[in-house]
Amino acid sequence: MGAAPDHLLAIDQGTTGTTVLVLDRTLAVRGRGYQEIPQIYPRPGEVEHDPEVIWRGVVAAIQAALRAAELEPTDIAAIGITNQRETAVLWERKTGKTIGNAIVWQDRRTASICAGMKDAGLEERVRERTGLVLDPYFSATKVRFMLDATPGLRARATKGDIAFGTIDSFLIWRLSHGAAHVTDPSNASRTLLFDLEAGEFTDELCELFGVPMKVLPEVRGSAEVLAKTRGVDGLPDGIPIAGVAGDQQAALYGQTCLNPGDAKCTYGTGAFLLMNVGATPVRSRSGMLGTVAWRIDGKTTYALEGSAFIAGALVQWLRDGLGIIETASEVETLARSVPDSGGVTIVPALVGLGAPHWRPEARGLITGITRGTTRAHLCRAALEAIALQNVDLALAMQADAGRAITQLRVDGGASANDLLLQMQSDLLGVAIFRPDMVEATALGAAKLAARGAGFPLDMQATPTARMGIFNPTLDPPAREVQLRRWRAAVAKA
Repeated sequence: MGAAPDHLLAIDQGTTGTTVLVLDRTLAVRGRGYQEIPQIYPRPGEVEHDPEVIWRGVVAAIQAALRAAELEPTDIAAIGITNQRETAVLWERKTGKTIGNAIVWQDRRTASICAGMKDAGLEERVRERTGLVLDPYFSATKVRFMLDATPGLRARATKGDIAFGTIDSFLIWRLSHGAAHVTDPSNASRTLLFDLEAGEFTDELCELFGVPMKVLPEVRGSAEVLAKTRGVDGLPDGIPIAGVAGDQQAALYGQTCLNPGDAKCTYGTGAFLLMNVGATPVRSRSGMLGTVAWRIDGKTTYALEGSAFIAGALVQWLRDGLGIIETASEVETLARSVPDSGGVTIVPALVGLGAPHWRPEARGLITGITRGTTRAHLCRAALEAIALQNVDLALAMQADAGRAITQLRVDGGASANDLLLQMQSDLLGVAIFRPDMVEATALGAAKLAARGAGFPLDMQATPTARMGIFNPTLDPPAREVQLRRWRAAVAKA
């Protein structure tokens, strides 16, 4: 502990829990704290979080990370935030009190609103303005639903008494004791209310979705001092909150995908593939999403994104639903015990199919089962399914961007699976790079905070530069056989 603060605090507020890391100037992790978040399922297709539980978990995880690092709160130079993105929170501006639960990005209750807008012929207009599709995934229809569900709430919102935020905005509000109602473009671009070209929320989109402009946060940069801590239990006042980005964009930044064509895939509950496309947004015609990657020093960098809703969750289903494995780590051992899947193909459309298909009505299936099929074949087919979904995303992304993905950087929990990454390399036909530190979302938040606060990093010494590399070994004809079998199965899902 020196006189000057010498560490960064990264808050990674995710869907299932909050992770807080304390990092030094080399971006080595010195302390870690974690708090799980209870999932609330009011009805089928509905998913909620209690924002107050999220906030208490963030405070507890910060304190745990500082204890683990054996540091004082005064040793923190800057805070970075990364977050589950489309989840919507409302609160009272005057009191800071939250209004009901947050509606989580996975929630499908606004499907009828989206369907009505599609029937009205609005989807192309929305896609052109926002880069997104009309889907309950995004924030705008959630906010509309929340404002209409409570009598009198819409009128209060129109007067400016109510604030809306994605989780980053909510946390910055709480960390600053209500001094700042802000977001960054990476999160704003996930709301359906943000015009990609204009780089701001617009009246046109707000009117389209029935969301009053007065509820929206101010859009600031991804790496600048957005606010300072005040009144937070366990932290001194005045620590700059200097970096913020949605989780997938933070991972892109954390993986140093800073040039057009650089791409990363995060393997978590789902799989999220992002490609940096540079200073001009790309309008997808292949089922991808156009989004902001980050805005730094007034310059916006854009990305293409594709998401597969089920990735690591497929392995959890094998464990919890089918009971054919006891722990998630068993899947690799069993999959390695057979040379191939024995002709079995799994389409993991357990909650519909995401990009590039966007088929919410699709349901999962397993094909090619014979009397000789074993749980080992199912495990291998599950890993192949995760990799094959990403091939669909990559091919669509390459078509939109007009450039090939020549290498792919990976992170997230399931990226620890060596067999999965070898399959991914084989089926994509490109090299896969895995850093030693796979918590790239938190790493990206820390890097953005360092940039925003003018905190110099010692990048020469950082261990995160070390990579594990997986090169393709499958010959093209064999790859094409697997891809044909996969496409035929997807068509039946």
